[in-house]
Amino acid sequence: MADHYQTLGVSREASADEIKRAYRKLARELHPDVNPDPKVQDKFKEITASYETLSDPKKRQNYDMGPSAFGNTGFGGGFSDIMDAFFGGGGSRGPSPRMRAGQDSLIRIEVDLKEACFGTEREISVESAIVCSQCTGTGCADGAEPTVCNVCKGRGETQHVVRSVIGQVMTSRSCGPCSGYGSVILNLCRECAGEGRVRARQDIYVKIPAGVETGNRIQLSGRGEVGHGGGPAGDVYVEIVESQHDYLIRDHDNLHMSLTVTMSSAAIGTTVDVESLDGPVGVHIKAGTQSGTPIAIKGKGMTRLRHGGRGDLIVHIEVLTPTKLNREEADLLKKFAQIRGENVGDAHIKSQDGRIFSKIKGAFTK
Repeated sequence: MADHYQTLGVSREASADEIKRAYRKLARELHPDVNPDPKVQDKFKEITASYETLSDPKKRQNYDMGPSAFGNTGFGGGFSDIMDAFFGGGGSRGPSPRMRAGQDSLIRIEVDLKEACFGTEREISVESAIVCSQCTGTGCADGAEPTVCNVCKGRGETQHVVRSVIGQVMTSRSCGPCSGYGSVILNLCRECAGEGRVRARQDIYVKIPAGVETGNRIQLSGRGEVGHGGGPAGDVYVEIVESQHDYLIRDHDNLHMSLTVTMSSAAIGTTVDVESLDGPVGVHIKAGTQSGTPIAIKGKGMTRLRHGGRGDLIVHIEVLTPTKLNREEADLLKKFAQIRGENVGDAHIKSQDGRIFSKIKGAFTK
């Protein structure tokens, strides 16, 4: 873990004002609104975490003493945690930082099957919280700074004596006038009313990779809401919702479709063009193809997410049996059956291994 003092570029003897000035200087350079580079955003989160530790007198004292100061008491926390457990807040917590991390956001985007297969780009407009341009996140007007609270003297909490069964107990409560910050803003920024952030609509470009499917999420680091006091922004998660295709059905990396052909085409054999995601593709139907036969066309299915390559397009053949035959058509089919030595109406049952189990003799129908 990086040293908090080194992260902010100050010495271990630095005063609270020196730490604050060092952080503000770095924050102006590394804030996501100034530099959206993901690596820079990670650095911004690091300096924010370091500042939250070193700006809190109690946290800084514990940090300077090292992890063994109160971390091995056997109660899962420090002395202040033990006091909280028994007396409801006896240990001093120090002032709360005004700067807090922003929340994450979830946005759902609908894509069609072709976009899911080949990938696409989208521009989405979202309303979010951004850093106030007037006060750059401080919440103060005209370049001022928060003033130390005259009630808690900067501690962020006030102490109270409470009578209990074991006698008088000193407890600490969050300071009401300053809301636990230890300081108050006397001259609020007129643009953000002291929040350090404002609501605004912004456009976000999303690159949707090839092969996504419903439920997949794309993380956009640092594009969420800016936190209170100009704190680091959260992330935006874009969830994919795939719309239904007219005739193609997705099964992970494969696509399925049903193709109906005439009885004569299935018997004689033919080649037909079907519309795939890549455009027209030929399907070769062999002579004697039976209804329900699947024909796989390699590499015309969905793109495999993160693995490359594509699945198959599987065409399921359905043979169309003619209906409402006229007398001439019926006679021709009967003659065709006689030429093949078949009796119209005969049928057979297949066993599980595909062999003929038994024959059933039928008769001509009028």
